[in-house]
Amino acid sequence: MSDKEKTSQVSNPEIIALLGKRFKDYRLALRMTQQEVADKAGLSLVTVRQFESGKSLNITMNSFLALLRTIGQLHDIYQALPEMPLPTLLMETFRKKQPKRIRHKK
Repeated sequence: MSDKEKTSQVSNPEIIALLGKRFKDYRLALRMTQQEVADKAGLSLVTVRQFESGKSLNITMNSFLALLRTIGQLHDIYQALPEMPLPTLLMETFRKKQPKRIRHKK
């Protein structure tokens, strides 16, 4: 079973719980208290506690981004949804429009 197939079988609450646990690991590695994180992120202590314990099943995107920012991990958020590559057909069309190099006889 591929990683993609495994991930598609995991429920949203399980993903949120995993992210909360990982967040807690980062916070502890940075030697920050939940209160420090809450203050820095502009969130309540209850929000941080519920997220880390996996009990916050509908954390807002705004809160999640604020939490990532407090632990210095916001830069990786773009990997969650990378930019779409150009479709193959469009790329082929683009290549065909490029003028070919003309060589003159010497």
